[in-house]
Amino acid sequence: MIIPLANLLNDEEISTLENLIKDASFEDGKKTAGWHAREIKNNQQMADGPHQQKINQILQTAIGGNELFQIASMPRQIRSFLISRSTEGGGYGTHVDNAIMMGQQMSRTDISMTVFLSDPETYEGGNLVLEETSGERSFRMPKGYAVIYPSTTLHRVEPVTSGVRHVACTWIQSRIRHAEQREILFDLDTARREIFKKEGKTHTFDLLSKSHANLIRQWADI
Repeated sequence: MIIPLANLLNDEEISTLENLIKDASFEDGKKTAGWHAREIKNNQQMADGPHQQKINQILQTAIGGNELFQIASMPRQIRSFLISRSTEGGGYGTHVDNAIMMGQQMSRTDISMTVFLSDPETYEGGNLVLEETSGERSFRMPKGYAVIYPSTTLHRVEPVTSGVRHVACTWIQSRIRHAEQREILFDLDTARREIFKKEGKTHTFDLLSKSHANLIRQWADI
């Protein structure tokens, strides 16, 4: 399930992030690449420090208050955001994200997330391309927008041909391990919310809520 998130960040948040990025220091992105991905990863990432911590705080607050993100991902653990910079020639070849990520806390990666932080008119190339069985989907979104997708997905970032591309990336361990189960719960939740919006608390709404809750009980990874 691939879900775009429009207007994840407001104008004030975007402006704050841009100023923090401008003043931050960056290092070779290969530092966080797995052994099989280092040869194809050609970007920079923001060094750990107060700027990265402030950006992470803003982004974590934004996704914490985003209803679509919450019902689609049902997060158990969200890793700290990495801020990536790709200049001319920079990109990231086809890869799949590590299944387990280490650090202060070990977590399984169920869902990957990219938040676009640069105006697409200021750079060329750099599309995020996700491979599906039906073909490829390419994302080049306005700043402040984001996309979430299963971490099992092969994907790449096409080379930037001019300008500078900034994004923030994180990985989510969901309370619902399997993607197909998350999709069923997402569809049920969306349907019951639509019914409640149009008709209020009806018997149909109650039945959908019961099934939604009972499936969570059956599938939840607590």
